[in-house]
Amino acid sequence: MTEFGKVAVLLGGRSGEREVSLNSGGAVLAALLRGGVDAHAFDPAERPLHELEGYDRVFIALHGRYGEDGTIQGALELMSIPYTGSGVMASSVGMDKWRTKLLWRAAGLPTPDFALINATSDFAAVERQLGLPLFVKPANEGSSIGISKVKEAGQLRAAYELAAKSDPLVIAEQFVGGGEYTVGILGDTVLPVIRIVPANEFYDYEAKYLRDDTQYLCPCGLAPEKEAQIQAEALQAFRTIGGRGWGRVDFLMDEAGKHYFLEVNTSPGMTDHSLVPMAAKARGISFDQLVLEILEMACISWQDRSEQNEMQGAPQ
Repeated sequence: MTEFGKVAVLLGGRSGEREVSLNSGGAVLAALLRGGVDAHAFDPAERPLHELEGYDRVFIALHGRYGEDGTIQGALELMSIPYTGSGVMASSVGMDKWRTKLLWRAAGLPTPDFALINATSDFAAVERQLGLPLFVKPANEGSSIGISKVKEAGQLRAAYELAAKSDPLVIAEQFVGGGEYTVGILGDTVLPVIRIVPANEFYDYEAKYLRDDTQYLCPCGLAPEKEAQIQAEALQAFRTIGGRGWGRVDFLMDEAGKHYFLEVNTSPGMTDHSLVPMAAKARGISFDQLVLEILEMACISWQDRSEQNEMQGAPQ
């Protein structure tokens, strides 16, 4: 497809999610080549970014730091190269689970209770505040890296120390045990909800990428009106952080049927275990179609988006 010009697929990178990104990028690259796009793999861990000069668009298949946190987006903005997914601010905020939750609370969106913790925290008080079990997470990591479940009093400090190896900003989060779900977003379209049923204790790195016994249920089992409500709120949650293009919003359900938004992924996985392709398939969108639609939405800078909004009659 010559209208896209020369396309770089950014994959690999330097984060702890490098291997997942290589898989995602490889799948995206293969789909683009099948579609007749002049696409090329580009690993920013192995090549200087100035070599992107001469490319017409970039498909970002990087995950984690330096690829999903606004850094690569800022570089591409400076180079005036259109790229897929959210811009600098939304990518940075979406990578930070703590600041995402602060924005959601300010917008009146439900999210599990939480506390920011550090080495001097009163861990016993946090355990009493949030109750047990609870989760401990690095605020700026993905793919469940550094996450642990605290089930007994006195275990929070060790969980904090594990998380702090991945990021100095660590949050403790209330346990919500009624089920794990996710909502994919593609432009203005909200994809069907998927329920995730891991065979192990929670949806960790192993369950996401290594095991074949994790169940993905779509239809998800929620009542249609409840699913529609959550889809609408998920789009609001995505837009609250400034998300654009495509992404994914994860949420939990409690035993009473109340939902709580957990986090945003502004550069979701595109592997054979990944959730957005599953949801797109349920909507009748093939993997190759999905990749082309995402690439078609690639843009840069607030000026381009402002002009587009004016054409569509949106308020500024």
